[in-house]
Amino acid sequence: MYLDPLDDHRPPTAPRPVESVWDYPRPPALQEDDRLVRVECAGQVVAETRSAIRVLETSHPPVFYIPAQDIRTELVFPAASGRTWCEWKGAARYWDIIVGNDVRARAAWSYPHPEPDYTALTDFLAFYPSRMDRCTVAGEDVTAQEGDFYGGWITAEVQGPFKGPPGTNLW
Repeated sequence: MYLDPLDDHRPPTAPRPVESVWDYPRPPALQEDDRLVRVECAGQVVAETRSAIRVLETSHPPVFYIPAQDIRTELVFPAASGRTWCEWKGAARYWDIIVGNDVRARAAWSYPHPEPDYTALTDFLAFYPSRMDRCTVAGEDVTAQEGDFYGGWITAEVQGPFKGPPGTNLW
């Protein structure tokens, strides 16, 4: 699905207020987000939606989860290895993004059978912005959260300091 951000007939909205990641809850909260979220890799739009879910967790930039129906699933393949466990969401599964000969290993993850409070994430995938060529929220380029564990999406509305860089794992 391609949604042209320049052909949006919605009325303009006020700038979003700045959020401190230290005000986000623990356990994490789920928040529906109808802004245009886009993921690009190797010259292709891999995912594009106005039906994202943001996961907000203390000390982490939000992670945007995109519904499967808004992902070019022909570019998404199960990763050969890797599973992790989130104390809140449950067992994560990892996905490779393959566009032609360009392979981005473990570039996305999902929770196929999330814990009861997170069932809204079933059939959604999250992408590491550091492993994609470009990720945007409402046309704004996302900065990837430092480190490869959390996969947070940093936009102008989000303030840190953020967990993830070396020396922050025990915060």
